[in-house]
Amino acid sequence: MKEITAKEVQQRIENGEKLNLIDVREVDEVQAGHIPGITHIPLGLLEFRTHELDKNISYIMVCRSGGRSGQATQYLQSQGFDVTNMT
Repeated sequence: MKEITAKEVQQRIENGEKLNLIDVREVDEVQAGHIPGITHIPLGLLEFRTHELDKNISYIMVCRSGGRSGQATQYLQSQGFDVTNMT
């Protein structure tokens, strides 16, 4: 599984890079704070919303500690997506 640190993501954003970030936390967690411009798909809904994603685009999966985003990364990789887990 490909991984990237939160610091690396922050640096890439600060350098003006357009990243496709998907936050897999629950609604209340995202409401408490999130990265601007992020796409929110709770982990429990991911399998039902994969049709919203493009296999030609690279995604970075985000959660609080890297656990849920790791599960999301593994699932999407098994479905043929190019994904990286933010740890």
